[in-house]
Amino acid sequence: MSEKQQHTPVLVAGAGLAGLSTALFLSWHEVPCLVVERHRGVSPHPRARGINPRAMELMRSVGLEQEVRATESARALAHNSGVLAAQSLAGHQLGALHEQYFMDVRTDLSALSPTGWCLCHQDEFEPVIRQRAEELGARFSYFTELESFEQSADGVTARLRDRATGDVRTVTADYLVAADGPAGPVRGALGIGVEGPGTTGHFLNIHFEADLAEELGDRRFIMCYTFNDTVRGALMPLDNSRRWLLHVIFDPATEDAASFTDERCRELVRAAAGVPELEVKVLGTMPWEAAGRTATAFAAGRAFLVGDTAHVMPPSGAFGSNTGVQDSHNLAWKLAAVLRGEAGPGLLDSYDAERRPVCAATVEQAVLRSKDRPRLADKEPAPANSAIHADSEIWFGWQYRSGAVLPAPADTVPDGVWNGDPRGLPGTRAPHVVLTRDGQEVSTLDLFTRAPVLLAGPEAEPWARAARVAADQAGVTLDVLRIGDALRDPSDAWGPAYGVGADGAVLVRPDGVVAWRSPAAQDDPGAVFDDVLKALLAR
Repeated sequence: MSEKQQHTPVLVAGAGLAGLSTALFLSWHEVPCLVVERHRGVSPHPRARGINPRAMELMRSVGLEQEVRATESARALAHNSGVLAAQSLAGHQLGALHEQYFMDVRTDLSALSPTGWCLCHQDEFEPVIRQRAEELGARFSYFTELESFEQSADGVTARLRDRATGDVRTVTADYLVAADGPAGPVRGALGIGVEGPGTTGHFLNIHFEADLAEELGDRRFIMCYTFNDTVRGALMPLDNSRRWLLHVIFDPATEDAASFTDERCRELVRAAAGVPELEVKVLGTMPWEAAGRTATAFAAGRAFLVGDTAHVMPPSGAFGSNTGVQDSHNLAWKLAAVLRGEAGPGLLDSYDAERRPVCAATVEQAVLRSKDRPRLADKEPAPANSAIHADSEIWFGWQYRSGAVLPAPADTVPDGVWNGDPRGLPGTRAPHVVLTRDGQEVSTLDLFTRAPVLLAGPEAEPWARAARVAADQAGVTLDVLRIGDALRDPSDAWGPAYGVGADGAVLVRPDGVVAWRSPAAQDDPGAVFDDVLKALLAR
């Protein structure tokens, strides 16, 4: 056994979707990072596959939208939509999900976003992210165990063990990001607990091949819940032909996942398909727990939790992995700003303050949706729970409250996390508005990438000038864009969408969140904006 020592600005524990996203966004911000993963590589199981519109916006922001849509599964499932309930695939259809809260993948979101849903299997999505992260400088060490770590005022010291050779090396890092999943050791080592409703069910994923083209017909659904005497589960087409997933409910208190032999899995598939003699090839199985839990803290010292380490939720609504991507995006620009010396370490306090309430509320929404699904089998289903918010609110309508959000006294801030009409309020996602630049249409969301952006109205040159001076004096990178210069607003939609007039301005963070706005001109804009920049960056 040998021991070596190295340093990395950020050490990421876990290379699932949240860990990979952390590496992607950190490297996008030119922050070197090392990702360690105890498994040998990306899981071959399809697992999650719904990338929601907000997560696709984030992929778009780093230039990956088209690459994700070009994956085999995304192309195969590009026209799938809808959630059904039936006795079996070949049997009587019992119902479909038509609730107002449900935004199907075919819903026109062009007024809300420059992008939309993408159905891409996680085993194809993750390699796309990893490749781009590596191209940008992230390093990966697979089959490597994070044995232990210690924190000090200056950083984190971790012991890593190569699971193949037994070699141990010591890595020092300025910060540690825990993306090692709900059962990973880091959260426990930090002394952070969880809260929430807990386990809501246990399931087994059966990945299989079978020719179900005839039974499927011309239907192109996302999921079909099956209700019959043999199996209660959910069928999901992977290619609308031969490759499928079947989610099966089981009780680990009375049976072990190992009892699901290939023959038993084949019988369950036949029951779900409604074809007794169907030829079935079982490709793999994976047990999993549906639960609603949120960590009681998302940070401890120099360590931060993202993804399933920070929260777990039922798959209903497809919020889980997408929420982890948003965690990583929120955290990455803040770590980058602090490591560059542009922001004070106090900026990192906003990660827990912003993400934990939103994640806890998202967990609640996923649990409510999972409890709502059985109604699909009822002939006359009762109304949906009124506490369920529309999908679009979960994607786009959250509101942060932290030291990195600077509402003015005139900004009316409603209570709670969800805001169905954010209108550019500080703490909310910057609205999508179609502008033109050099004669080409561009979404406002495409303007927010690596640096904060000041968007100034056509008569707001004093704000633009003040912002340039303040950023220059502070040594901070800031993009200043004024409507009416290179950017044009042919529909006059920008001001109303952002809640400002022609002489107003809006400061948007690199994660596309409105940090501050002034609806109109103010006396001494230089002093005002200097204070705003210092507050945002905790300087």
